[in-house]
Amino acid sequence: MIIDCHSHAEYLGYTVDKALENMDKYNIDKAWLLTLETLESEFDPFLYHYGTFGNKEEGAMPFSVALKWYEKAPGRFILGYGIDPRRPEAIDRLKTAMELFNVRVYGEIMLRMTYDNPDAIRMFRFCGENDLPVIVEVMYPYPNEGGRYPRPDWWYGGSLDAYERAIAMCPETVFFGHGPGVWSHISGDDKYLTETYPKGEVVPGGKLVEMMQKYDNFYCDLSAYSALNALKRDVEFSRQFILEFQDRMIYGRDNFSNDLQEFLNSLDLPKDVLDKIYYKNALRLVPLD
Repeated sequence: MIIDCHSHAEYLGYTVDKALENMDKYNIDKAWLLTLETLESEFDPFLYHYGTFGNKEEGAMPFSVALKWYEKAPGRFILGYGIDPRRPEAIDRLKTAMELFNVRVYGEIMLRMTYDNPDAIRMFRFCGENDLPVIVEVMYPYPNEGGRYPRPDWWYGGSLDAYERAIAMCPETVFFGHGPGVWSHISGDDKYLTETYPKGEVVPGGKLVEMMQKYDNFYCDLSAYSALNALKRDVEFSRQFILEFQDRMIYGRDNFSNDLQEFLNSLDLPKDVLDKIYYKNALRLVPLD
């Protein structure tokens, strides 16, 4: 069994039928469908070419689109909902979505705020009380190539330090580490300050490693180029990293490629470790109905 714990509806030109064909091709049994309610003023307009997005009121990747996919194939998808925690009705709307549509995951959030924001902490604690894993994107500032408006640069979450504070304040909540602002810290160097996707040998003392050692409620989301790039920097280091934290490694794609499966399968990992990454860890967090 394989569960893709990081996917989006109407993304990268994929319709639901095309996505299901892709899942079958790569032996993916189920996928967590995540929303993205990033405000238009906080979202790089260049990224709109990646998919069909909602209107300004709904956000970048709205729940309404994910729900349509889920209703088309409820046996293949698990719904997530990443409502902006700054909205005054956020918890009530999430609670209603859980009751009406069986939402099981809080995410994805990719917001221009620090994740230790009091509104976010309140939401994260609600998620912990209701067994919803939290998936966020962390990204350090990168320049707006088009000028100063609507923003001179783009960043999400503030920093890994801010995310760590949230994780520490919510010990009953499971958090996923996702995005360049997390995975650039696999190494103890300072390349994260100047490079979105750092290359080169992994230096001891990476903050990501330290956080995995310190927080049992912190998991690695292996999706997207940010994770794969980090893991490929030093393959032997990454193999040992995966083995050490095998109970908190989560398979996901955030795209429709098979690159991560091919990489993981090349590491000569024991079958029981691969099973944990591909589905057992996910099932422990979000059991099937």
